[in-house]
Amino acid sequence: MKGLLITVEGLDGSGKGTQSRLLLDALREREIPARLVSFPDYDHPSSALVRMYLSGEFGSEPGDVNAYAASSFFAVDRYASYRKFWRAALLAGECVIADRYTTSNMVYQLTKLPREEWDAFLSWVCDFEYGKLGLPEPGCTVYLDMPVEVSQRLLSRRYEGDESKKDIHESSRAYLEACRTSALYAAERFGWRMISCAAGEKPKTVEEIHGEALAAVEEALRGAEKRN
Repeated sequence: MKGLLITVEGLDGSGKGTQSRLLLDALREREIPARLVSFPDYDHPSSALVRMYLSGEFGSEPGDVNAYAASSFFAVDRYASYRKFWRAALLAGECVIADRYTTSNMVYQLTKLPREEWDAFLSWVCDFEYGKLGLPEPGCTVYLDMPVEVSQRLLSRRYEGDESKKDIHESSRAYLEACRTSALYAAERFGWRMISCAAGEKPKTVEEIHGEALAAVEEALRGAEKRN
């Protein structure tokens, strides 16, 4: 039986890491075999090009590297992680929770292109990663929709006010605003489960967000069980 790949997606500062860990704990409490993976995989050499890109070695602005080239950096990192660390577990029936995935290429790279090219790019991403590279498609994608002004405050808190710690994505508010637009576009096209993470300019509690995320995952698990 093939396991369920659960993707947790959202802009920087939306709480993906926290919510991914809470989902992992919740599944294990229910005695559902599960593991967590995170991208980029900074602990391994496969993320070298990603690190170079995000640190600004190819240009100080996100648009200095085109959407297709940047997407390939992140995709190869995922391929290496999949083949080395979690392919067998997924095929054996484990749930895999991914803090970011192919969905991040859709969110962060789509905005570099003219609107009339968005559908073609999304089709290319799916064909490249799921088709050509053979990566598994998510069975459930939870998108944490946090307004950029809120996520920026949370990022500043994370970095203790040191703006130099932000990568080239995190440091450009205009870019992140555009990414939110592209994320909502992709979410509608692919049927992601949208979770509003703020009420106005005030973020919801971690527990509130977790409750909604877990409900989405439980629904996906019930659907997967019926199919299997």
